Amino acid sequence: MASCKAVLGLPIIEKSSFIPTSSSIFLRGTKQSMLCFNNSPLIFPLDQRRTCRSIKVKAPVASVSEEVRKKVVENPRKLKVRAAMTVRRKNKEDFKEALVKQLDALTDKIGRNVVLELISTDVNPQTRIQKKSGEAVIKDWYEKKNVKGERVVYTAEFTVDTAFGLPGAVTVLNRHQREFFLESITIEGFEFGPVHFPCNSWVQSTKDLSTKRIFFSNQPYLPSETPEGLKELREKELKEIRGNGKGIRKLSDRVYDYATYNDLGNPDKGPEFVRPILGGKKMPYPRRCRTGRPPTDTDLLAESRVEKPHPVYVPRDEAFEELKQGAFSAGRLKAVLHSLIPSLIATISSDKHNFQGFHDIDLLYKEGLLLKMQIQDHLLRKLPIVRKIQESSEGLLRYDTPSILLKDKFAWLRDDEFGRQALAGINPVNIEKLQVFPPISKLDPAIYGPPESAITKQHIAGNLNGMTIEQALQEEKLFMLDYHDIYLPFIDRINAMEDRKAYATRTIYFLTPLGTMKPVAIELTLPPPSPGLPRPTQVLTPPCDATTNWLWQLAKAHVGSNDAGVHQLVNHWLRTHATMEPFILAAHRQLSAMHPVFKLLDPHMRYTLEINALARQNLINADGVIESCFTPGPYCMEISAAYYDKHWRFDLEGLPADLIRRGMAVEDATQPHGLRLVIDDYPYANDGLLIWFEIEKWVRTYIKPYYPNPGSVRSDPELQSWYNESVHVGHGDKRHASWWPQLSTPDDLIAILTTLIWLASAQHAALNFGQYPLGGYVPSRPPVMRRLVPDSAQDPKDYAEFLGDPHKYFLAAMPGVLTATKFMAVVDTLSTHSPDEEYLGERQQPHTWTADKEAVEAFQEFAVAMKEIEEEIGNRNRDTNRRNRCGAGVLPYELLVPSSQPGVTCRGVPNSVSI
Repeated sequence: MASCKAVLGLPIIEKSSFIPTSSSIFLRGTKQSMLCFNNSPLIFPLDQRRTCRSIKVKAPVASVSEEVRKKVVENPRKLKVRAAMTVRRKNKEDFKEALVKQLDALTDKIGRNVVLELISTDVNPQTRIQKKSGEAVIKDWYEKKNVKGERVVYTAEFTVDTAFGLPGAVTVLNRHQREFFLESITIEGFEFGPVHFPCNSWVQSTKDLSTKRIFFSNQPYLPSETPEGLKELREKELKEIRGNGKGIRKLSDRVYDYATYNDLGNPDKGPEFVRPILGGKKMPYPRRCRTGRPPTDTDLLAESRVEKPHPVYVPRDEAFEELKQGAFSAGRLKAVLHSLIPSLIATISSDKHNFQGFHDIDLLYKEGLLLKMQIQDHLLRKLPIVRKIQESSEGLLRYDTPSILLKDKFAWLRDDEFGRQALAGINPVNIEKLQVFPPISKLDPAIYGPPESAITKQHIAGNLNGMTIEQALQEEKLFMLDYHDIYLPFIDRINAMEDRKAYATRTIYFLTPLGTMKPVAIELTLPPPSPGLPRPTQVLTPPCDATTNWLWQLAKAHVGSNDAGVHQLVNHWLRTHATMEPFILAAHRQLSAMHPVFKLLDPHMRYTLEINALARQNLINADGVIESCFTPGPYCMEISAAYYDKHWRFDLEGLPADLIRRGMAVEDATQPHGLRLVIDDYPYANDGLLIWFEIEKWVRTYIKPYYPNPGSVRSDPELQSWYNESVHVGHGDKRHASWWPQLSTPDDLIAILTTLIWLASAQHAALNFGQYPLGGYVPSRPPVMRRLVPDSAQDPKDYAEFLGDPHKYFLAAMPGVLTATKFMAVVDTLSTHSPDEEYLGERQQPHTWTADKEAVEAFQEFAVAMKEIEEEIGNRNRDTNRRNRCGAGVLPYELLVPSSQPGVTCRGVPNSVSI
């Protein structure tokens, strides 16, 4: 991209702004490559003559040599231009990869080349055929075979007519033995300046892909504005990406298609591994990426599985890049080691190995997994290899102390912390204003009993600071976590399992004058033994003695277990991971890479298909980590599907709409964002609204020039096909719902895109990256409960055991050592930022992703806004009046701070659902 100096018609600067400065980049003719038409003004098309800024560029490219310039002057009818192709190499190669690299370099000498062809935006006016440059080969691949560094720039030269026009596409043919990652191509030598082609794609060998790869320039085009020379290529590329819906997909393929979740179970292993198909009339669910694997032997409707370590198919460009893969693999190794010893213990011993005391949990952070629980000597005698693992991997076997313990080790025991977590914890999106008292269920009363809650005025009247129930409701002081309806239909099946016990819970909170939340009642409900019989229910209120204190702590633990399940299965997995996947698949299938909406969405789709595929392989599958570590067990994904069927609505997934739905905000034109929060100090909502409205502003600024009126939206066939396919295919089980937003006006489009970007970035960050820092201490929020709250009337023996040793009873109700350590290891991995993470306000090739300079400037303003939000959140976390994020032992709320370092930081908002 030219400098501002060149745009204004002044002499071009002596050195191209795109000359690489990193020692890892190598170009031929370095002495001559610094000049590029020094005495000629740079000419831009009229639509590109815009004021630009001095830009620091990451991606290295090459400049045209002085020799090429002289040849152009000597032959005015022909023009020589140079392509600089930036290839990203692997930092670590095994022996086979290194050998193939050398063979490719040698065969390049005898004509097995990488071949490029340049295609103009124009067509021949007489023949109406595309203008092509003719093929050019990369000429310095062999010379650079031993170059060290992450990026290497290769060059090729084209000879074209002076009337060639603006380059709009480049085709690439790879005749080598192996694929390579093509980061970008820059063409220099045209009088209007360099033309950039952001590729960021794997180019397959011709043995895997016989056709040429097509890459378009960074100039965005709506379908109606596509130049004649690119129309055929635009359609061809989309057709190849869609595939034909047949056959088994190879790992090298770039085909995006849909399938149901019919691969979570493995019926060939036995009936206990059978799982229902998610997707269809019986159990509605979003669609996933199709792999085309053959069916199982036992059930022709179930797709056979690929078990780890073998990879699951995702389109080749969706796979993790090397840095991400390395970080993820390191996290998995750490998780395996963390889980190994407890698994071995469970294998050789029938003992359940409960934690004997809270100090045993503390030792996980001090001494690692070989706890002094009367099992260490037993284990070492039978498996001496464990001693070697302990000696060589002590750092990996020891857990990091979760942030929740660093400021106040005993905060989790307090009721105010229990209430604070509903506003500023791992799952701050379920708290709702209590609208009616008592709360009402929407379940079928013929099956589940009377709809009214068992919580009465007498239960809570003494905890409302002198208010009546009616006053507290009117003054918006009562709030609720309601997990009654989502859990109750599954409780009997859950409680029939060994070591799994659950209730359907409701928790009522009172908003104190200090702005903190005080729990005033917890309802624990079991289904009626049979229809028409009374529903077993307990209502517990804040304790007044030792016995009720232990019962209250057990009740809070069951609420935490309900909360952990809904958080993981519904809010985290379903509402960000699963529901985004159809929109991503449709975007690749229906929006050209040239489409401005694709360019906008591109960073928010990165890695999502890969992490979802890995989740189906290891996390949400039958007997996977989620089933092992969360109370619903094999019914986890059925709970997720039930929520999608009964409650999920895309039009209510945006932050303002969600807050209004839950009664946590009301529309108020006098407020900065047009909303008034019912709770002033609601950290998730306070910070989230800052980000939401900056995303909306950025999307509006970007979209308006392309879609100035409703007609421009309705007449865009790619845009309409993308949204139509997302709804009618990707979310086909809900395609007839009346609440789907229309896509008829620019404002419709802005709202839809803002919601998608919010879900992929800030919403996912708020729900994901606090899992270990805030939830890694299992007593504070156990993912599994194994015992019910003792009831003296229903089970006197159990109650007597509780009275005799409440401490032991509480720990026996918690997850055992195996489950707890497996859970901690997994959420540690899920909470980790990769070194190559891209955060909100950042993107690959920040100034060459589009040739629209107004869009680049608008994005720079968005990036500045993210920095300002970061500063504002820091100020809020230091404000002592905000007691839900500041105070003695209170953790600051940083999950929506836009930036982060790699690792587990409890902050940072990546662009996409990438972990």
